[in-house]
Amino acid sequence: MKIIVICTGNTCRSQIAEGLLKAKYPDYEIYSAGTKPEEIVNPYAVKAMAEEGYDISTQYPKLVNEFIDEPFEYVLTVCDSANELCPVFPNGKNRVHNAFVDPSRSSYDSDEHALEVYRNTVKEISAWIDSLSFTE
Repeated sequence: MKIIVICTGNTCRSQIAEGLLKAKYPDYEIYSAGTKPEEIVNPYAVKAMAEEGYDISTQYPKLVNEFIDEPFEYVLTVCDSANELCPVFPNGKNRVHNAFVDPSRSSYDSDEHALEVYRNTVKEISAWIDSLSFTE
């Protein structure tokens, strides 16, 4: 099974989903990418995932066009912008969308507040992934 998760910056939501999917489905090929990828994975996303026991520190943002010709059983979009701008995956069998609020766009009172926002995003994406059933 091959799955790609797409958002705009490929810095937090899709990276979180990639990490969670890799942990839940270690035998699947899991990727994430962005329509306008940033330079690094958001440090708050890395920290919030580490607190839950997931290491995404070696993941990095990638451009979705790098994967356009590859076959995927599932193409997951995790933000409205990516859902609208995402290129058509001619070899993508199933497409699933769920818009999650971008935690990097929030205003924070402190580092602890920022981390709490990311922890909540991890929980929301984790619950969504648990609700999905992948079939080939």
